Amino acid sequence: MPDRLLTVAQVADLLGTTERFPRRLIAERRIVFVKVGRHVRIPASALEAFVTDNTVRPLAVRRVRARRAA
Repeated sequence: MPDRLLTVAQVADLLGTTERFPRRLIAERRIVFVKVGRHVRIPASALEAFVTDNTVRPLAVRRVRARRAA
């Protein structure tokens, strides 16, 4: 089954942003997109990859002993 192509509006809705953000990603070539005539579509897998690649993992928590006041 071919990958589902999403509109800019659908991508913005999924990301919880305005349409301006995915359009900027496209203009800056930071996400894979497909041109269908004059229409721009983003494959669902490209959106998943973009989110995965830009996910920041938390740092491991280290326990630090409090210093005693001298």
